[in-house]
Amino acid sequence: MNEPLPLLTAKGITKRFGGVQALADVGFTIHHGEIYGLIGPNGAGKTSLFNVLTGIYVPDGGHFAFDGEVLLTLKPNDVAARGIARTFQNIRLFANLTALENVMIGRHVRTRAGVWGAISRNARAREEERAIHRRAYELLEYVGVARRANSLAKHLAYGDQRRLEIARALATEPKLLALDEPAAGMNATETAALRALLEDIRRDGTTILLIEHDMKLVMSVCDRVLVLDYGKKIAEGSASEVQTDPKVIAAYLGGDVSLNLKGA
Repeated sequence: MNEPLPLLTAKGITKRFGGVQALADVGFTIHHGEIYGLIGPNGAGKTSLFNVLTGIYVPDGGHFAFDGEVLLTLKPNDVAARGIARTFQNIRLFANLTALENVMIGRHVRTRAGVWGAISRNARAREEERAIHRRAYELLEYVGVARRANSLAKHLAYGDQRRLEIARALATEPKLLALDEPAAGMNATETAALRALLEDIRRDGTTILLIEHDMKLVMSVCDRVLVLDYGKKIAEGSASEVQTDPKVIAAYLGGDVSLNLKGA
């Protein structure tokens, strides 16, 4: 029996900004159903790689295929429609909309009524709006923010805002959920809840690509990890392999941190 194709395959991804090379010949694969970590020091190229995969940047070299389709020239909304959703390092919610409204907006790539339906408010459009409302509330329950459904996003606690971003991304029904430092600014209790949520998302069928500086979270939840340094791939493998790789220790983790992670 043939093995299933990877969900995402990237080869030779290169990106330059003037004289700065943000990514240099980066290649990797992400398999269906895994949590794939992306780590590296500040300036390593992690967010640049995210921006290539989600249509914000067009690479100067290389290509990637997602679910069997090359996506290099698509705009971000078209990438989302194909099944890649993301969050951002800096929270990008609609501050003056409610939590529920923020998630409902995330459903726009899956709506079918069209412009005329929205204007005429025909029966199909009304039913679709009710379905969007129901699904948005379900997702708020899923991430643990349903109690604040009618609160403005700007009034939510920081950890709730992070979870709300994840709910909005999940509203697009992604095959791959790309999370850019979701644990940033969280306390230990919030990070533990995030870890449980990531495991739930994976268990329920969504593959995850995770940028994160919380090494204990990465090493405890990720199946495999890719390490970048100065835009170059320096290691890829299981958490246990990566945390003992001399190149990784030298570039990012440091000996003491690596030893501490073994018990995470």
